[in-house]
Amino acid sequence: MAQSDTDTAAEPWGKTITVSFEDGIAWVTLNRPEKRNAMSPQLNEEMLATLDVLEADTRCGVVVITGAGESWSAGMDLKEYFRATDKAPHVKKMQAYRAAGAWQWRRLLHYYKPTIAMVNGWCFGGAFTPMIACDIAIAADEAVFGASEINWGIIPGGNVSKAMGVVMNPRKALYYIMSGETFTGKEAAELGVVTESVPKAELRARTTEMAKMLLGKSPAALRQAKIAFKYVSEMTWDEANDYLTAKNEQLMLIDEEQGRSKGLKQFLDDKTFRPGLQAYKRPA
Repeated sequence: MAQSDTDTAAEPWGKTITVSFEDGIAWVTLNRPEKRNAMSPQLNEEMLATLDVLEADTRCGVVVITGAGESWSAGMDLKEYFRATDKAPHVKKMQAYRAAGAWQWRRLLHYYKPTIAMVNGWCFGGAFTPMIACDIAIAADEAVFGASEINWGIIPGGNVSKAMGVVMNPRKALYYIMSGETFTGKEAAELGVVTESVPKAELRARTTEMAKMLLGKSPAALRQAKIAFKYVSEMTWDEANDYLTAKNEQLMLIDEEQGRSKGLKQFLDDKTFRPGLQAYKRPA
């Protein structure tokens, strides 16, 4: 595997975030198991810096985000994120809020590399936002989800309500927002909150399989495809048609592999590739 383009001495993880590399996959772990990986201001800042570094790190082509211990994340840290910032000057509060949003949806929604949320356990409140902002989410059947904010007297902020409304039936989303009731990984897949669920014992293997599948695709095409999909969801049909045509033309200019030409040659001339069943053969 190629060495990182970054100076390893400057790697920003290690306190609330851990990162390991394996065959092109960066395994990013929220590492506060004693707090169910609740997201503190420190974790938010470290995660934002970690995503910045990994975006240019040649050791990974896919980023997987998971949690240490029995939880993915219990959401925002009630003591460090809410109570502490309540007493802080307004500018400090806004800085903490900005750092949270910066990685939890602004960065993840249009991240340079494919992202997978591997939901290994509890996923509550604010954790919905980064989980849904990832391109793919795979949950353990046994995982437990809940928008519990209503139970302690607030509404799901931090774009949780927006994120839930994007992937869920509006009636179902509003029910869980208003009730605070929980649902399992299996139910999350049925509701559209996650891409699929598998038994916990199979979770890492299935996530690895999914990541390796993505590593076999054109990185440039994956970037264009996911960003285009997210933008066209709020466009009219005419706007979307024009935008997608332009994105395809842009892809042909920026794709260093020239995947379109290679794919056409392998299919039409070499007869070695069937686009409906597999990816074109990428250069080693």
